[in-house]
Amino acid sequence: MVDLESEVPPLPPRYRFRDLLLGDQGWQNDDRVQVEFYMNENTFKERLKLFFIKNQRSSLRIRLFNFSLKLLSCLLYIIRVLLESPSQGNEWSHIFWVNRSLPLWGLQVSVALISLFETILLGYLSYKGNIWEQILRIPFILEIINAVPFIISIFWPSLRNLFVPVFLNCWLAKHALENMINDLHRAIQRTQSAMFNQVLILISTLLCLIFTCICGIQHLERIGKKLNLFDSLYFCIVTFSTVGFGDVTPETWPSKLFVVAMICVALVVLPIQFEQLAYLWMERQKSGGNYSRHRAQTEKHVVLCVSSLKIDLLMDFLNEFYAHPRLQDYYVVILCPTEMDVQVRRVLQIPMWSQRVIYLQGSALKDQDLLRAKMDDAKACFILSSRCEVDRTSSDHQTILRAWAVKDFAPNCPLYVQILKPENKFHIKFADHVVCEEEFKYAMLALNCVCPATSTLITLLVHTSRGQEGQQSPEQWQKMYGRCSGNEVYHIVLEESTFFAEYEGKSFTYASFHAHKKFGVCLIGVRREDNKNILLNPGPRYIMNATDICFYINITKEENSAFKNQDQQRKSNIPRSFYPGASRLPVHSIIASMGTVAIDLQDTSCRSASGPTLSLPAEGSKELRRPSIAPVLEVADTSSIQTCDLLSDQSEDEATPDEDMSSNLEYAKGYPPYSPYIGSSPTFCHLLHEKVPFCCLRLDKSCQHNYYEDAKAYGFKNKLIIVAAETAGNGLYNFIVPLRAYYRPKRELNPIVLLLDNPLDDLLRCGVSFAANMVVVDKESTMSAEEDYMADAKTIVNVQTLFRLFSSLSIITELTHPANMRFMQFRAKDCYSLALSKLEKKERERGSNLAFMFRLPFAAGRVFSISMLDTLLYQSFVKDYMISITRLLLGLDTIPGSGFLCSMKITEEDLWIRTYARLYQKLCSSTGDVPIGIYRTESQKLTASESQISINVEEWEDTKDCKDPGHHRSLHRNSTSSDQSDHPLLRRKSMQWARRLSRKGPKHSGKTAEKITQQRLNLYRRSERQELAELVKNRMKHLGLSTVGYDEMNDHQSTLSYILINPSPDTRLELNDVVYLIRPDPLSYLPNSEASRKNSVCNPMGHDSREETQL
Repeated sequence: MVDLESEVPPLPPRYRFRDLLLGDQGWQNDDRVQVEFYMNENTFKERLKLFFIKNQRSSLRIRLFNFSLKLLSCLLYIIRVLLESPSQGNEWSHIFWVNRSLPLWGLQVSVALISLFETILLGYLSYKGNIWEQILRIPFILEIINAVPFIISIFWPSLRNLFVPVFLNCWLAKHALENMINDLHRAIQRTQSAMFNQVLILISTLLCLIFTCICGIQHLERIGKKLNLFDSLYFCIVTFSTVGFGDVTPETWPSKLFVVAMICVALVVLPIQFEQLAYLWMERQKSGGNYSRHRAQTEKHVVLCVSSLKIDLLMDFLNEFYAHPRLQDYYVVILCPTEMDVQVRRVLQIPMWSQRVIYLQGSALKDQDLLRAKMDDAKACFILSSRCEVDRTSSDHQTILRAWAVKDFAPNCPLYVQILKPENKFHIKFADHVVCEEEFKYAMLALNCVCPATSTLITLLVHTSRGQEGQQSPEQWQKMYGRCSGNEVYHIVLEESTFFAEYEGKSFTYASFHAHKKFGVCLIGVRREDNKNILLNPGPRYIMNATDICFYINITKEENSAFKNQDQQRKSNIPRSFYPGASRLPVHSIIASMGTVAIDLQDTSCRSASGPTLSLPAEGSKELRRPSIAPVLEVADTSSIQTCDLLSDQSEDEATPDEDMSSNLEYAKGYPPYSPYIGSSPTFCHLLHEKVPFCCLRLDKSCQHNYYEDAKAYGFKNKLIIVAAETAGNGLYNFIVPLRAYYRPKRELNPIVLLLDNPLDDLLRCGVSFAANMVVVDKESTMSAEEDYMADAKTIVNVQTLFRLFSSLSIITELTHPANMRFMQFRAKDCYSLALSKLEKKERERGSNLAFMFRLPFAAGRVFSISMLDTLLYQSFVKDYMISITRLLLGLDTIPGSGFLCSMKITEEDLWIRTYARLYQKLCSSTGDVPIGIYRTESQKLTASESQISINVEEWEDTKDCKDPGHHRSLHRNSTSSDQSDHPLLRRKSMQWARRLSRKGPKHSGKTAEKITQQRLNLYRRSERQELAELVKNRMKHLGLSTVGYDEMNDHQSTLSYILINPSPDTRLELNDVVYLIRPDPLSYLPNSEASRKNSVCNPMGHDSREETQL
């Protein structure tokens, strides 16, 4: 320390303690030097330079004055030519001398003096040490040629009539115009447009060439034909246009030489100008130019910001955006950093889109590009993420920066943002509408496990359609499915509505039932005027107010509907009822008018030939009569409603004592203690009392707490739900929570198995052979491919493998591209699939946005594409409530008093209800549920030949192989159980049998040959399936797993499933129909009925009795 202190230099003498106290007083006597900066600008030359050159505004005025002088000198030259009388004779002196009046000479001298003085002054100010550089400049030489002779004529009067080529001042005017435009751009602080400058240069060059040629020919022909200015103009235009009539030609050699020189100059200068213009035009086409401020202030436009624009994304946006009538006058400005794709360019050249869509190449992070798109005047900005990138987090980061940049530049512009990862959602919480892809994806996958085809239901609701898909098909199910797919969610104020105005002061369930009974609309939710929260089916205790906003499902909104009373129906011969007798139901009579299309909503059902009847049984058979349906009360009876105890389990499921003893899991209701990401909606759900150790979460490995190594050993009472994903991301939270929501009974909670890798051994250990559903999540690592549509290749092949190995397994998956859904459960030689492929192509040719809807896996809810939900973000521009309603339906948000989506299955004991209208009444009067649709499963109708072939195949496969080869012909008659160990012999003999059948049939019969071919293919297919079954069973035996319950022959090839959204009231109920319900919030109130308390929230198995379900 001593050495360090000794190294510190002492303070100077003036830095004493007294100086520190007195401040600067001790320094007042110090010598100081005042420094003045930028002294060179105070000189006279610098002040002139500042005024004439540096200052944009003053320089612009000087250049404008100079440009005016040059134009004035050219004008004076024209006046001199027009005033001059034609010269007599052909003397050469006429070229050097002209007749110039004294006033005209005086004006030209004045202009020459001013121009020469200005040129010398600007040359002096721009002088940088090399005087020859200033003298040899072409503008300076032209100025000397045009100005010096006039100045000399002041001192030498005999030279006043000397010819001076004043018309060359047009080139100086062109030069001044270019400088003036540059100063103009600098003065108004505007980005210089290269395209504008190039066009200006080209036009001015062309005009200068023509003007020079006109004046030169006219002057040189003074000793020839004595051409006037008009004849010279005519000659120049004919010559430069390469027409060359030959009626006007130069006679003298100077004029001919001048024409040759001008043509050479034109051939050199003009192609260069045109080439630069063409290059700039092509670059402008790539970048897109600008969206003009005048158009932005007079027309409405929205901006679409994307990192890369694909044709599918563009067409989905344009079709959905312009599907709404009030958006037809909007312009769409696309801001994309990449060059326009060839397919996109081809589409944007279609007249329907070329007038309304503007493509700008630029980045949303640059204020200049946002200014080009006039973002501050835009009505909305849509920011979409690139879902095809491997690093989805990086894609979200780019989206976040774009959202921040737009918010910074245009804080008042509404933002519609699409994000991929839920953990990144809180960064864009300021956006007006946000759709998180993984949240919706996992929620729909989860609900598909308990409410079949929820993904199809949501997809159809958020797509704009008129319900005209499939109307040309001969299949009845396609007509019903296509027409009901046109239903969407709309809103209207109750007091302004014809549908709901009469139900003011009535309960919500009463209004919903009677509106559906009378008009065929399904009222699903309301919102108070002073509240932002939407309530789905608030229940019978909710009383409708005049200012309530009603949300309903219908083919079209009420404003586009026309109504007919009963008298008008009779006059127009429209059948009012299809139910004979006094007890018939009143039928709604709404005509949905959309443009030139009128749709009768009553035709959405499939009626029998005799017509359904709702007449009650005769009084003599009262002992066999079913209970009647209670009416829906206008105001709920408060004595029949009691609140639900939050922590009590008796309201949901009362298990038998055996079930209680066998169940080793104890649940409690509460909120999850940990949130996986910021911004997740807290959901009340079933929780374990104690946290399970991490070692116990490994299903395939034993630990000190249990010794189970496969799912079968756990003895789960409910079937498993297996999730095959690449990683356990935060999005899985939105898959688990809807399956563990508080309103789902404990006895229906399915165990969830997360499978991070899916080889066959792991699939068998996790219980895939007896699982209820297998959910396959699209792999992120395969989303980036050289060919865009190949991003789903790995997922599709994996699902196809599962489908072939476990044909009875319900597989639910999600794909990146909707077009790839046709490869799910692919059967190359299935006639019905080929027919559906042709139907899809026809619907696409008719301009349908839902051409893929008839694919059986999508209609059955086995597959969906998250890109379909892009339309949800687009619809929010017109329907700002759509995202909130969709989140409530999927269980992503829970609002006190708002209902939830569930389902119930129609059993044989429920068929006495008969129709959808009676079911609607039964649900509203008993449990307060509101049905919104039906999930129907039907058997595929096979032709007689196909049915016979399938019967023969089944009979053949049920036979046992006989050891005596002489009994081959009678094998299909003596049916016994088939031994799988003899499978190769069975396959060989089955093919021999098929060949014998082919030899028996007449060769000239085409139908018989087709029958035999189909039969042979079915035999081959079934034999292949048996081989796969043997493979799976042998592997299960090798792993020590039991093969009991493995059903290798049960598949779903003979059935098809589809959704009927808001079917008509007289739609007949069928066995195994699954009805979608919006059930009231059980935490608010439940009907005081013990039976309804026992009712299942989602009962896909249909084991409850009619007394329990009130059905």
